[in-house]
Amino acid sequence: MVGTAAWFLAIFVVGVYLAALYNQLVTLRHNVRKAWSNIDVLLRQRNDELPRLIAVCKPFIRYEQDLLEAIARARALEIAAQAAINPEQVGNAEGELRNSKAKLLAVAERYPELKASESFSHISKRIAALEASIADRRTFYNDTVQLNNVAVERFPGSVFARCFGFSAADSFHFAQASNAAGSRDV
Repeated sequence: MVGTAAWFLAIFVVGVYLAALYNQLVTLRHNVRKAWSNIDVLLRQRNDELPRLIAVCKPFIRYEQDLLEAIARARALEIAAQAAINPEQVGNAEGELRNSKAKLLAVAERYPELKASESFSHISKRIAALEASIADRRTFYNDTVQLNNVAVERFPGSVFARCFGFSAADSFHFAQASNAAGSRDV
């Protein structure tokens, strides 16, 4: 009788542990999705500002049409990558977009009328604020991904995670910029 009660207690304890483990994995997966959603919203807001920036710059920098087109192409690539919900593709597109935007801001330095434009100043500040928020949310997302990945890869959770289809998530890093410093934003 005591042996049977011990078995039931052991089965109960294992069941409670597995239920808690499953709930933890579900919570972590949802946290990763929520963190990505926060980045996605900010990227969309920033991407909505880019056509306004291009429109403000166009009359001033007529001879830099290739640069404006490069920003538009990079923006389109990023929007497509966002739709695919692929952090690696978004990071690559984001790197290209940031590189093109940095070139535009450098070119704007050569056009005092553009720099003095209130519209240019306002949109540039708005984009800079959104990019600061993106950087903050990216850090939070990568921290959330790390928590998820540790839980999914750590034993005995790894066995349980595989059985129920939980998997590691991808971190979000910007692609290598092709600027003179060759720095990487991680």
